[in-house]
Amino acid sequence: MDKRIEILAHNLINYSTHLQKNEKILIEITDDGIELGKALLKEVYKAGAIPFLTYKVQQLQRQLLLGAAKEQMKFIAEYESMRMKGMDAYIAIRGSDNVSELGDIPQDKMKLYQMYWMKPVHSDIRVPDTKWCVLRYPNGAMAQLANMSTDKFTDYYFAVCNLDYGKMDKAMTPLKERMEHADEIHIKGPGTDIIFSIKDIPAVKCSGACNIPDGELYTAPVKTSVNGIITYNTPAVYQGVTFENISFTFKDGKIITASANKTEELNKILDTDDGSRYIGEFSFGLNPYITFPMKDTLFDEKISGSIHFTPGCAYDDADNTNRSSVHWDLVLNQTKAYGGGKIYMDDELIREDGLFVTKDLQCLNPENLK
Repeated sequence: MDKRIEILAHNLINYSTHLQKNEKILIEITDDGIELGKALLKEVYKAGAIPFLTYKVQQLQRQLLLGAAKEQMKFIAEYESMRMKGMDAYIAIRGSDNVSELGDIPQDKMKLYQMYWMKPVHSDIRVPDTKWCVLRYPNGAMAQLANMSTDKFTDYYFAVCNLDYGKMDKAMTPLKERMEHADEIHIKGPGTDIIFSIKDIPAVKCSGACNIPDGELYTAPVKTSVNGIITYNTPAVYQGVTFENISFTFKDGKIITASANKTEELNKILDTDDGSRYIGEFSFGLNPYITFPMKDTLFDEKISGSIHFTPGCAYDDADNTNRSSVHWDLVLNQTKAYGGGKIYMDDELIREDGLFVTKDLQCLNPENLK
């Protein structure tokens, strides 16, 4: 077995989920990742904990969802919820063979899946009540998204995922403190001029605990404070469909106009429920090894020099009261190579063209985190 897989498994069990003796953990593998699954099971037993295992296949999931009915989704959620309620921790290895496998499922079927299966099990139970970590697994499909050979992408993957997250956690402290004492955020760039408040909403470090790769620091805007326009320059895949050039105009927190390469499909997502036209998360991307988009949210949302501004549900630990079955991390890369941009916090310029400019925050620039 590749030693890097063993290192990753050790870190996931002992750092990310900090698994303790007799705790129960569900390991869920989709398509690819069996070698990492084996290494994780060994580490779970070393920790004296109790593993449970699920293996899913996206092609079969697609076939299931094509004929989905509401009562069927609710019943699946009922028994998966019962199991999830018994877990102390959860790790998902998502090694999809085709990121667009669910792309041709009708919107009404995906809505049933999202509202009556995924939300009750994951949004309502797993996220708030377990120590969880979600990650991808390097394979040919991911390498193709990154325009790399499989070998080169595998090397890249382990550099990104086995980062010194303890060092990153310490470096995040000054930005966390600034955010928790701040009121107004002003973001400017090509096609973007947006202002909102983050007053009295906590800022949360993501430094290797809930996602691998990791490297973000998030909060949420005061729900009705967002005004202006934002234009995202990173492609986004949602339920198997690729969206590009997404642009939102806000008035008092609500997305009042939305456009993209697939404007009709975009607006259907935003009309899912009452909360899907409001923002549930604002976050800085900070991983120094992630420098370009590859249409994979777990990587793209951590691009160094980026932000993501997320339509849909807020997290409980940075709660602006917005609730939705949607939580869609959309990324704006503000590095110079992608058009640049500026972020002001209470009228002070803190980041320009993806690099922090104030002395206390320069510890988060890429050369200081590698």
